[in-house]
Amino acid sequence: MFKKSIFLLLLAALSTATLFAKSATQTAGDVLALLLPATAFGTALYLDDQKGQMQFYKSYGTTMATTLALKYTIREKRPDTDEKDSFPSGHTASAFAGASFIHKRYGWRYALPAYAAAIYTGYSRIHSNRHHTHDVLAGAFIAIASSWYFATPYKNIEVFPSFGQNKNGISVNYSW
Repeated sequence: MFKKSIFLLLLAALSTATLFAKSATQTAGDVLALLLPATAFGTALYLDDQKGQMQFYKSYGTTMATTLALKYTIREKRPDTDEKDSFPSGHTASAFAGASFIHKRYGWRYALPAYAAAIYTGYSRIHSNRHHTHDVLAGAFIAIASSWYFATPYKNIEVFPSFGQNKNGISVNYSW
């Protein structure tokens, strides 16, 4: 019941995200910033992946706590206002938290569209003049690092691209 309540709360927040948006690009970024983590958590719920749910809590919680702590410690001015909460981008951190969790837990095949949406979210923040490029990059980095620290592959299989000096390919890891 508690898990479903959190999921419904995320969906309610998603429905109000467009109230303050100034353009279609900004609206899309606002929606994706909530939709991607909701999708990641919803996937864990759908699969009854209790271990994944707990890993998502830790990963997303750490991402957002770190982002908020830095925002209100560094106090960087936004490009469009005198507000001093630009660094790092919370929208980008949220979007990349969902995408990178999906990647680490469920694999590349599911993560590619999520990463495309997360990149668009970062773009939307720069395009709407709400963040500098380094704010967006920092938000993405925090989220990816958190997901890669807390999440483990689902069913012990991990597939990822492998690049080397004289070879390119795919690596498959299996843990037992």
